[in-house]
Amino acid sequence: MIVISGLTRKIPDGKTILDNVNARLEPGTFIAVVGSSGSGKSALLKALALKEAWTSGEYKVDGKDLMQAGFMDKMRFRRQVAYLEQKPILYEKKSALKNVLIGAAEQTPIWRRLTGMVRSDDHMGAMDMLEHVGLMERAQQPVEKMSGGERQRIAIARSLVHGARLVLADEPVSGLDPHTSEEMMGTLKKLCHEKGTTIVAALHRTELAEKFADEIWGMQDGRLIIDIKGRRLTASEKLRLT
Repeated sequence: MIVISGLTRKIPDGKTILDNVNARLEPGTFIAVVGSSGSGKSALLKALALKEAWTSGEYKVDGKDLMQAGFMDKMRFRRQVAYLEQKPILYEKKSALKNVLIGAAEQTPIWRRLTGMVRSDDHMGAMDMLEHVGLMERAQQPVEKMSGGERQRIAIARSLVHGARLVLADEPVSGLDPHTSEEMMGTLKKLCHEKGTTIVAALHRTELAEKFADEIWGMQDGRLIIDIKGRRLTASEKLRLT
């Protein structure tokens, strides 16, 4: 269980980027964050990933406040978190399979990233995950030959195969066609529920949030103004987010 209370972030010029955000993240829940450009969606994901400092607030993970925790506790938590950017950072010369096996910098030891060494019994899980995201036949192809959408799918497969407890995805279907976007969202939701992973995805397409998310958060001017479960947004709620 993750609980955030009073999350506030101000930048040096005094502007408030996140304003007193309060929310609960249940295990195995798919949360979609919607809102207009500049509403604070990406800032919220970065704060949850501890990529940007909080000005104030509590960040309780299983009852322990990470804001009061030491460096090692925060490092251990970061290894359980996968942050997926719109343009994921991958190993360009390595294959899709190798990228999934090695993992992201936050999730794997430095010796494994440098050497590329993996256990032989990891291959089946990585191949299964690539099959889930529709890249089974391109597993041995180098990433430098992949499209933007394919790179995003590799990043998603990589985060899940390394057992991320919390996946924070900034526009995870960016660059994908509508059909593939729906397939990807369906895969994320299925894996979320099967593995108990909490997924928080910032989306610009409200219809995808309504169709696939268990919970929808609506952001405006750095504030969480909508938090609904198990239903679509009303017309008035959509109007508030424009």
